Amino acid sequence: MNDSPDRTPQGRGRARANSGSGNGSDGGQWGNSGGWDGSGGGVNGRGDGSSNGSGGWGGQQWSTPPPSAPQPGVVPLRPLGVGEILDGAVSTTRLYWRTVLGVSAAVALGTQAAGTTVTGLWFRDVAGLNKLADPSTADLHEVLDAVGKSLGSLTVASLVGLVGTIIASAMLTVVVSRAVLGRPASVGDAWRDARPRLLALTGLFLLVPLLMAAAFAVGLAPGLVVAAGSDAGISGDPSGGGAGLLGLGGLAGMAAAAWLWVRYSLAAPALMLEKQGVISAMRRSAKLVRGASWRIFGIQVLAAFIVFMIGSMAQIPTSLIDGIVTGESTMDHLTWTSLIINGVGAATGSALALPITAGVTALLYMDQRIRRESLDIELARAAGM
Repeated sequence: MNDSPDRTPQGRGRARANSGSGNGSDGGQWGNSGGWDGSGGGVNGRGDGSSNGSGGWGGQQWSTPPPSAPQPGVVPLRPLGVGEILDGAVSTTRLYWRTVLGVSAAVALGTQAAGTTVTGLWFRDVAGLNKLADPSTADLHEVLDAVGKSLGSLTVASLVGLVGTIIASAMLTVVVSRAVLGRPASVGDAWRDARPRLLALTGLFLLVPLLMAAAFAVGLAPGLVVAAGSDAGISGDPSGGGAGLLGLGGLAGMAAAAWLWVRYSLAAPALMLEKQGVISAMRRSAKLVRGASWRIFGIQVLAAFIVFMIGSMAQIPTSLIDGIVTGESTMDHLTWTSLIINGVGAATGSALALPITAGVTALLYMDQRIRRESLDIELARAAGM
């Protein structure tokens, strides 16, 4: 980024020529003594005596404009703003749509097809559930039957969804990491890089929710103990102590679960890109998040809201089609037609949302490493800049 001869004030070129590093250059954008904020003749030229612009023509003050960050891929290699992180996730989908949408659509269709099949086979008769709304008409057998069906259906659907989320997160993290360098990745490339890490990623995706559930349970425990020790129970406690303590404990448990979610939110990309183990990746995430919890929490919540809106808008057309095709028959019985139509809407929303979620998380991880560890320099070198 040398100044052109016709724009360099007299005397300034000599000062810059004497300010370079030992290799005869001006410090280099990615040199050891330079960098964006280097103090030894780097890009900002802190050591060339020109920051005050005292060598301008006619005594006029000249200042060196800040250099633009290199951008080999979807984001500039510098600390990122919120908009740049979101735009980077969208740009990855737009530029590498064959790979990104291929992965997300395959995962979304597979998991949704399994969920629709489970619901259709186990849980289509909603008339039994409607009876539970009136306790006077529901007996114990109906309650147990409805609860058993719902728990079985939710368990199978959740497990299938978890597997799909793990595969999509692993492969899309690989795609985003290459997109930052401007390097495309095919579906085969993403699968080859992600496959060795799937088992460890599964452990991570199971352990973190268990920790969050445990934190919530610990928060509820004091209120449950007080309520169980009361003769009248929660509803008959005249002081309301059991109910109040249960409410406060629930809020405390939710806060602790949210804190754990943010603390370990960057563990998945650390596990994938640094080849860390489960515990090491969690420690790595905690280290990167420290001091930036509220910022990361806000960005993740914003991304979750965007994903929710995308899913909701994707299901509007299919809901209208469902109402036209099936009419009011779905009020008492879920038909296969209704399940398939709504499943298509859910799969479409999931296919569009998965790249946003994985992209934001991966870019947040890289942004924190740029801020803490100057990862931008390594990325620029890897990109050949």
